[in-house]
Amino acid sequence: MLKKYPRPQFKREEWVNLNGKWQFEFDDANVGLKQEWWKGKKLSSEINVPYVFECAESGINDKTPHKYVWYARDLNVPKEWKGKRVFLNFGAVDYIAEVYVNGVLVKTHCGGNTAFSAEITDWVNYEKDRVYVRVIDDAYNELQPRGKQFWEDVPRVIWYTRSTGIWQSVFMECAGENYITDYEVYPDIDTGRAKFEVNVNEGCEDLRLELEITLNGKAVNRASVVVTGLKAYIELDIFHNRIMDKSVHGCGLCWSPENPVLFDVKFKLCRKKEISDEVTSYFGMRKIRAKNGEIWLNNHRYTMRLVLDQGYFKDGLLTPKCDEDLENDILLAKEMGFNGCRKHQKVECELFHYYADKLGFLVWGEMASCANYGKYESVAYADEWVESVKQRFNHPSVVVWVPANESWGVPDLRSSEQQRRYLSALYNLTKSIDGTRPVISNDGWEMVETDIIAIHNYAHGASWDVAQHKRYEQGLSCRDALIGQPSTNRPIFVEGYADGGQPLLLTEMGGVSFGKRDGECFGYSDVKTEDDLLVFLRRVFKSIYASSAIKGFCYTQFSDVEQEINGLVTADRKPKADKEVIAKIVKGEDYSGN
Repeated sequence: MLKKYPRPQFKREEWVNLNGKWQFEFDDANVGLKQEWWKGKKLSSEINVPYVFECAESGINDKTPHKYVWYARDLNVPKEWKGKRVFLNFGAVDYIAEVYVNGVLVKTHCGGNTAFSAEITDWVNYEKDRVYVRVIDDAYNELQPRGKQFWEDVPRVIWYTRSTGIWQSVFMECAGENYITDYEVYPDIDTGRAKFEVNVNEGCEDLRLELEITLNGKAVNRASVVVTGLKAYIELDIFHNRIMDKSVHGCGLCWSPENPVLFDVKFKLCRKKEISDEVTSYFGMRKIRAKNGEIWLNNHRYTMRLVLDQGYFKDGLLTPKCDEDLENDILLAKEMGFNGCRKHQKVECELFHYYADKLGFLVWGEMASCANYGKYESVAYADEWVESVKQRFNHPSVVVWVPANESWGVPDLRSSEQQRRYLSALYNLTKSIDGTRPVISNDGWEMVETDIIAIHNYAHGASWDVAQHKRYEQGLSCRDALIGQPSTNRPIFVEGYADGGQPLLLTEMGGVSFGKRDGECFGYSDVKTEDDLLVFLRRVFKSIYASSAIKGFCYTQFSDVEQEINGLVTADRKPKADKEVIAKIVKGEDYSGN
């Protein structure tokens, strides 16, 4: 069971975990609304929230499509919360969620990848409060953001079992009459200052926001401002002109994978000397830029050694069995030499980003794509993408945004000006709401405007195919060849766009399959033994490190997922070769055996 507070970067002390057993029912005939199930119907079965009914951890493990499903449970709102505002929070529900409390529709949310909250203060009675959640998820709709969830009945190749319904934590919390809705922090390592924009539900003359920053329990700075509108601005000095360690990765107070320094921050919203709301959080002083053909972290050139992470778990699909599984995945990836991941086709939960911040692990934030393009559905996709960017804006670990991957959702870029305009709009929309991070318009190929040239290339050849691997080496050695001679029939840039000197990264490669084979298995290459796997890795990474054109990479992939057995670890996270040997290869320190 997931037990930890699900949102550590915006934490209130008074909360109730609602994970666990809920009543559950399929509504294949779609009669629940007409029969008003939300008014008290006892649902016929049980489910373990937050696991979708398609996985074993849910207790149901039914992989057949069900478009309409219902959840219900008693809320047991603490009586001590009377007089306060009560919030019901969902980490993510796939895809459309309708939330009813005591017979009243209190929230409708569209989007299976983002968090949402419903204030239920006016509808709770602190006696027999009950919540129902109706979910709509069309398993076959290719215009719905679905990431790696397959729109056919049986998973195959790179597509996995679908997910329907609640798949992230559910919890309640309370605050006073005036409360903080959210905030954004803008760290500036060049001035040593941080700016905070804090949003509140309602301002007034006697409302004051207090902000206190500490580092390892020691005071750094504090401020207090009157809040008369809906937003408060505070700027504070963080470094105080201290003499700091100027290491290769920047000053000793800057966040990096090698030095993940986090400052704690406490917000207090006070009215007439009474605390109305109190939120604890943290932030990192970090700067990321793509310029002059290089990636710069904290004003120093930096090589990203990423691993592709699908974020799937054995028996839980998109949801881990316990909170610590998220932390352990990051630790395992770091032990294998990686300093970050491209979280692929999944908007990951807040707790994962907390561990990435805490442990020092770079994350590329990516949207779960649609399978096809619809001009009106594309608006909903953009809305959900903006929501996901906003919700992860404050995490120092998040360093790159990826709104599209391999032309998924925009398959006709070469022939459709409409789709090219849409992809360009996604890039510019992302830049307009976050000017602090690089944005890749379309990871892999067919890019429009982009801050990083992100290329996918699996044409490295089998270990016995020396000639093919020589061609691979030659292709990697030259920037013009990487861009002008792609490994697929799709150009790196669509017509009208070209190389502008951006840093070039190989953001998918590897993908060698190795492991137990049950039925259909998939990988981009294939080896039979652990020794062969290490030989393969040495060949590929030697080629990458020999290239002056490539400024970073992302290896496919971290773990096996269902029939895709090209992970460095199995689905239950067992390394396929010695972790220390893999780490040396990934870091470019071991070319033995070639």
